[in-house]
Amino acid sequence: MNSPDDISLAQWSLIEEWRAGKWKTLDFPRLAREDFGLNGVEFVNTLFEVPTEGYLKQLKHNAAAHDVTPVLIMVDDEGDGCSPTKEGRKEFERFHRKWVDIAHYLGCHAIRTNCRGPQSGPLPNPQSSPDPNSQPSPQPNPQSNPQPTPPPLDKNEALKWAAESYHPLLEYAKPAGVKILIENHGGVSNDADWMVSLMKAVDDPFFGTYPDWREPSPEFDNLAYLKKTLPYAKGMSYRNQPADDLTGQMLGLCSQSGFHGWYGIESDGREQIKKAIRLLKAHLV
Repeated sequence: MNSPDDISLAQWSLIEEWRAGKWKTLDFPRLAREDFGLNGVEFVNTLFEVPTEGYLKQLKHNAAAHDVTPVLIMVDDEGDGCSPTKEGRKEFERFHRKWVDIAHYLGCHAIRTNCRGPQSGPLPNPQSSPDPNSQPSPQPNPQSNPQPTPPPLDKNEALKWAAESYHPLLEYAKPAGVKILIENHGGVSNDADWMVSLMKAVDDPFFGTYPDWREPSPEFDNLAYLKKTLPYAKGMSYRNQPADDLTGQMLGLCSQSGFHGWYGIESDGREQIKKAIRLLKAHLV
């Protein structure tokens, strides 16, 4: 496409094929180019079979051989960007560093992180740790001894936790030219106002949102979420909407906001991917 916008393919869109062993991550650039005619790919860190030096060299070579741009790496299972403990916040930054390095080596412009915050149960006590020699205590019957409902999350406190996590990670990533993005994957990241507050608090051009175009639901207004977080977006996790006119509305919002960049298709399965390509090309060209 000859425009400031382009279309990439996210690995997760074909996760069932990967799980069935139909292809490996090393094959993904070829698959994106030959099967879908796309020139960008978005990797998932948990699908890297063995990210050694030789493996990464081969992956980089395969992308170049098919004239495919590695766009970003979606990073899961490496900690949460809104951990309530200082140790958790340090681990988040430490564990994401290797993916910044790998993104830089492959030529990706960003990594995507998760920032949910505590989901349920009381907050962990950072001052206490389990005794490895102690015996597990018997579990009470929840009906005879109901557990108290945990207090609601203090979103101002959560804002401080997240800022503490992302500041040092950004300081590590910026010399490599790698941006740090947050995708709305539940918890506080689903709150558009909270996300805008975090973007303002961190206030770094290498920090941004990566809106996930989930299907709308009573609990999540994806159109309103997109509108609020667009000024900070540095990529789109695109999904076909239940109705094509809603897809058109969301693409219109992106255009009106001045957003330009990669639209990473994460719609499930080959037919939905092909539909996404048709819709995106119709609206973006």
